Amino acid sequence: MAEMTYIQAISDALRVEMRRDPRVFLLGEDVGVYGGAFKVSLGFQEEFGPWRVIDTPLSETAIVGGATGAALMGLRPVAEMQFADFISCAWDQLVTVAAKQFFRGGTPIPIVVRLPSGGGFSGGPFHSQNPESSFAHIPGLKVVCPATPHDAKGLLAASIEDPNPVLFFEHKHLYRRIKGEVPEDRYTVPFGYANVHRPGDDATIVTWGAMVHTATEAADELAKEGFEAEVLDLRTLIPWDKDRVLEGVQRCSKVLVLHEDTRTGGFGAEIAATIAEEVFEHLDAPVKRIAAPDTPVPFSPPLEKAFIPQVDDVVKALRELAEY
Repeated sequence: MAEMTYIQAISDALRVEMRRDPRVFLLGEDVGVYGGAFKVSLGFQEEFGPWRVIDTPLSETAIVGGATGAALMGLRPVAEMQFADFISCAWDQLVTVAAKQFFRGGTPIPIVVRLPSGGGFSGGPFHSQNPESSFAHIPGLKVVCPATPHDAKGLLAASIEDPNPVLFFEHKHLYRRIKGEVPEDRYTVPFGYANVHRPGDDATIVTWGAMVHTATEAADELAKEGFEAEVLDLRTLIPWDKDRVLEGVQRCSKVLVLHEDTRTGGFGAEIAATIAEEVFEHLDAPVKRIAAPDTPVPFSPPLEKAFIPQVDDVVKALRELAEY
């Protein structure tokens, strides 16, 4: 075991996979000589060479299209978007081509698209989005949102060996802020299995990504008042661990769904609807949902703080659940 930051765990996973499987290669804007916008692949081109760590033109369409073609030929490309926001330029290649190729011709498309996402650093509306729900709606894509260094390494290894296109959302605010113990050997974390980040029996908080840590801080605050909330980290949205969510609702009878993405059409709505359809009779309070408002992400630090769900917002919602 070694202590790693979130970004070190991602870099370590890429290095391990490239050493063990010559089919794995990286491509993206500045991933080679520069080492990536956030330095995830720093030194990779020196170790693996320019044909396995490829600096591409500034064209997300070309990056995803090239990755899809390489996957069709038996390779396992890992494409980096400098920011998750830029994936919109590659929507057609990803959604119309990569996601549907297996349905169209029975051909696996084992590509991973790494997507640095999320706010917390005043990046504004073009560098701070959490667009996971847009892609969770597309059959053929898998959506992964790790919250810890351990899960980041294990889920990235699982993503690379998966035969489907995988969107790997890395929250930028976690890159150098979160540390944890990570096995130095290769391992995988399976898709579709939530992790109990914090135990509790009075309410279940269903969340993912950076909001796992916001939820945990809020739950720890409420624990001082004797209210113990479970923090359930989904880890993957497609597939998502419906069984574990419903079990938490049945056991606790109160649930809060929390995410940083905007509210309308966010993946939290899918979770809330499923709870209402399948375990409504177990609820002792309406399902609560906390998300960002339906606006672009502000540049201004105070406005961005108001936009992103904060610990105080979660504490307030938990108190309301406790008193219901």
